[in-house]
Amino acid sequence: MELEQYKKEFTEDDAVGWLEIDKEFERLYPNQEPKHFAPAISYMLGGEHPLDGVSYYESKNQEDHYHFITYGFSELYYNEEKADGEFSKWGFELTFRLKPYEADSGNPSWAVALLQNIAKYVFDSGNWFEEFHYMPANGPIRLDTETDITALIFVNDLEVPKKQTPHGEVSFLQIVGITSAEYENIKENPERVEELVNKLKENNPLLITDLNRKD
Repeated sequence: MELEQYKKEFTEDDAVGWLEIDKEFERLYPNQEPKHFAPAISYMLGGEHPLDGVSYYESKNQEDHYHFITYGFSELYYNEEKADGEFSKWGFELTFRLKPYEADSGNPSWAVALLQNIAKYVFDSGNWFEEFHYMPANGPIRLDTETDITALIFVNDLEVPKKQTPHGEVSFLQIVGITSAEYENIKENPERVEELVNKLKENNPLLITDLNRKD
């Protein structure tokens, strides 16, 4: 979006990028108020959590699951210098689909901590993610949990397409939990990530992470 158009459409009070994210999820979950987690102290004011927030919605697509979305990898607020960029900040936000886990008692706050930890890695290292990237979680993705899910792969979220925002392009990358054996296999054969994704999709098209899943 050209600067003059940007200044005409928005004011300094507008959370321009945040609203773009909300539009996508309001389309998916009309009339649903998400659960939202915001850090007590924002990163800009010296807080330890880079993301300004994480929300999750309750989805009934495929099966009941939580659908998380981050706020902070892309440019969220009015900023004339960022208008008409190629990419909005890092150029993506993360999503995560989680099958309810009994021990969470309906409060999967650990997933918010997981997303914030990924954000710390990105903000500290300057490395970003793209589809078919992968990373270890250095243990169970839910701490102190007996689960085989110990690593993550990144895919494009099937229900949230890449979009052009006033600050540039934003992709919605979904993190998907994978087992230790699956991770070791793709670490040795990186060209097989897409093959693994397609195999997982056969029984799980939306790639919902299930902490009880075995190899």
